[in-house]
Amino acid sequence: MLTSNEVTEIFYLSDEFSKEFDVTFKKHFLNEDTGKKHRNKPNRLSNSEVMTILITFHLSGMRHLKAFYLFYVCQHMKDSFPLLVSYNRFVELQQQVLLPLVIFLKTCRMGKCTGISFIDSTALKVCHIKREHQHQVFDGIATKGKSTLGWFFGFKLHIIINDKGEILSFVITQGNVDDRQPLSMESFIHNVSGKLYADRGYISQKLADILFVDGIHFVAKMRNNMKGGELPLQDRVMLRKRAVIESVNDELKNICQIEHTRHRCFANFITNLIAGLLAYSFLPKKPSIKVDFIDDKQLCLF
Repeated sequence: MLTSNEVTEIFYLSDEFSKEFDVTFKKHFLNEDTGKKHRNKPNRLSNSEVMTILITFHLSGMRHLKAFYLFYVCQHMKDSFPLLVSYNRFVELQQQVLLPLVIFLKTCRMGKCTGISFIDSTALKVCHIKREHQHQVFDGIATKGKSTLGWFFGFKLHIIINDKGEILSFVITQGNVDDRQPLSMESFIHNVSGKLYADRGYISQKLADILFVDGIHFVAKMRNNMKGGELPLQDRVMLRKRAVIESVNDELKNICQIEHTRHRCFANFITNLIAGLLAYSFLPKKPSIKVDFIDDKQLCLF
């Protein structure tokens, strides 16, 4: 479990962001004037408190939000959250903070590009593949896809990280979407520059040419039957280090718990995922690689 100081830090950052978000949101909110009076009573739990509880849950090690809220928050965190509500009401408030959570992640908790980036995708299963035709919560939304581990039913999370293990960008797609498709989205790669390393599933000369125009040198593992020049030694070494993004995906699933099959609506699925990504950004130690640039200037005689 997190210490009280760590929970306070998360609440402070969330509360400072919520204050700025509320001011900006009210300036751009279009309210239809119908002549009717609308109640503007604040919730017992503020948005920053709900965000803090969600992020804390993903760092707590507990698997069920309901058990965490009822048996830990309501019993051991009453001093930090004196105006707690019922669990059913908390689930409703959880959906209301989806937009602040996304903007908080995008604007305040993303990493900075260092010139060395890695890209990969991971499956987000919403049910067992044998129950895909019986599943109703994501009917018409989730799709059947295939990864290196086999067939699955759900979505894909595409992420780009730097050499420090920080997430630079992410996008969520259906399970049957090609891994290379998100790279054609400008919003997905606008924070990326330098070299971008990927596995064999991303091989595409057309895609590499497009990314080169955007200032990105795309490097992918070559298949055994491919013909062409050898990759530079630095690129071959960095491709071996690409396993760091597999470690990030593992921590997102097993520590931050972005994947489970107990969702009852799409909004809660997205909220759970974004809160998990936010929780990952608060981890004190992330999977990373050590990069040393050595400028070997030797005198060459011809």
